[in-house]
Amino acid sequence: MPKVITKITRQKRNEERYNIFLNEEYSFSVDEKILVQYGLTKGKVLDEWTLGDIAFEDEVARAFNRGLSYLTYQMRSEEEVRKKLRDAEFGEAVIQEAIQKLVRLGFLNDAEFSRAFVETKKNTMKKGPRAIQQELKRKGIDEKTQQQALGEFDEGEQLQLAYELAEKKQRQESRKTPMQQKQKIQDFLLRKGYSFGIIEQAIAKLDFTMEEDDWSAMLEGQGEKAWKKYASKFTGYDLHMKVKQALYQKGFPGEIIEAFIEQKENENEEV
Repeated sequence: MPKVITKITRQKRNEERYNIFLNEEYSFSVDEKILVQYGLTKGKVLDEWTLGDIAFEDEVARAFNRGLSYLTYQMRSEEEVRKKLRDAEFGEAVIQEAIQKLVRLGFLNDAEFSRAFVETKKNTMKKGPRAIQQELKRKGIDEKTQQQALGEFDEGEQLQLAYELAEKKQRQESRKTPMQQKQKIQDFLLRKGYSFGIIEQAIAKLDFTMEEDDWSAMLEGQGEKAWKKYASKFTGYDLHMKVKQALYQKGFPGEIIEAFIEQKENENEEV
C-alpha cells in the first residue's frame, strides 16, 4: 500500500517542527528545513528509501541544533560537542554529519578554540604551557593544533607570569627559610605548568635576603619544634646532631643552628 501524506500540522511547543500523517495516521515529525528540502506536501507519495533518508536528515538536523545550543554558552572543541551528542544518544553517523556541518558553517573551529583557550588560561589563571597543553589534550585537540596555539605563548610572557606567581608565593611562605621558600615556589610553578628553565629564571629574580631577626623568629617556631621532637628521645651529642641535621635540611645556616643549640643547652643547664 503506497504511503501518502494526508495531513501536515505545526507542533505547538516547537513551531519549527511539523507532524507528518501518512494514510490518515501520525507517522513522524520533521524540522522545517527538512520539510522544505524534501518538498513534503499533502498528497505526496513516499517510498521506504525516501522515508529512511528523511529520518536520517532529520536526526542530523536535531543533532546540529543540539550542538549549536551547546555552543551558545561558550566556545567548545569538536570532541566536546561530539561527546555531548553521544550523551544525547545520537548515532555516530548522525554525529559526524552534524559536526561537519557545524565546522563548515564556522560554529566549530579547533584552531580558534585552542588559541582562545590558551589566552584565557594564561590571563585568568596564569597557567604555564605544560598545564594548558594537558587540558587541550583532554579536550580532544590534536598535537599539531596544540603546538600552534601554544606557539604564541612566548618565553618572555611565560617568565613574567611565572615571576608574578613566584613573588606572590614567596610572600605567602615568608615565615619559612629561603631554601624552603624556593622549594615551595618550584613545586607550585611546576603544578602550574611551567618548565624548569622558566622556574629557575623566575626564582633567580627574587630576593631571599634575610636579617638576623628573621632567622630568630623562624627558630622560635621550627627550631623549638625540632628540639621538642628529639629531646624526648635523645640527649647530649645525639640530640645536638639530630636537631642540627633537621634544621640544616630546612635551610638554616650553620652558625644560626649552633647558636640556637647552645642557647637550648644553656637553658637546660639553668633548669
